[in-house]
Amino acid sequence: MTAEFFDTHAHLDFPDYAQDLNEVIGRAQSAGISRIISIGTSLESSRQAVQLAEKFPNVYAVVGWHPSEAASAPDDLRPALRELARHPKVAAIGETGLDYHRLPEGESARAEYKRRQAALFEQQLEVAAEFGLNCVIHQRDSFDDTLAQLKPFASKVRGTFHCFGESTDRMKQVLEIGSLVSFTGIVTFKNGQNVRETVAATPMDKLMLETDCPYLAPVPYRGKRCEPAYVKEISEMVAQVKRCSPQELSAATCRTAREFFRLSD
Repeated sequence: MTAEFFDTHAHLDFPDYAQDLNEVIGRAQSAGISRIISIGTSLESSRQAVQLAEKFPNVYAVVGWHPSEAASAPDDLRPALRELARHPKVAAIGETGLDYHRLPEGESARAEYKRRQAALFEQQLEVAAEFGLNCVIHQRDSFDDTLAQLKPFASKVRGTFHCFGESTDRMKQVLEIGSLVSFTGIVTFKNGQNVRETVAATPMDKLMLETDCPYLAPVPYRGKRCEPAYVKEISEMVAQVKRCSPQELSAATCRTAREFFRLSD
């Protein structure tokens, strides 16, 4: 019997799936992927995620604005985000956080870009706290600032640090404030030994699995379009690293995801 898993981070609204989304969803179900969380990156993307959640019973939406798109965000995202957050199939706020990977030229431009990202992150944390939702956290080259901004909300909002590729020490810092980490197909990469070491050290009930599709397809699909069905390959490597059965990993990660995303079924 195929073990059940969730894809806790997919971008089903991306144009990569415009031609064959029904088949993509079908392949996921055949692979034992029973729930897919479709993640918004802007208001339009978030609305599309909600529409997909309405169309497919096994899809849920996360609504928010990606930090890399901060320059085009409204000054106050909260009113529009509140409207979306009221939908019964909205499972969290995000993808939000901080991304310092590609900063603009010039000290003042960099400072303003970081300020806008922080303001956008703060607004999304506020809405999450208001609605009793958790946050899907994106951080790139910004771990300390991201964690510091999340900490004041830790009593009301948990985060999942998605596509986690940080050290064991940083994983422990995330867990210390009640948040979680989530792992992608990078765990299968030949050069992903550091990620496998962090996976090995992460308690079984503090991690989730995701594809971040269409990106980061696991081995043997590396370099191709990723899709939710490939959580199966990710789960096989994680189970190997954790020295547990697929069924044990399934029980732990599905329970964690159900609690984090408030999934009643």
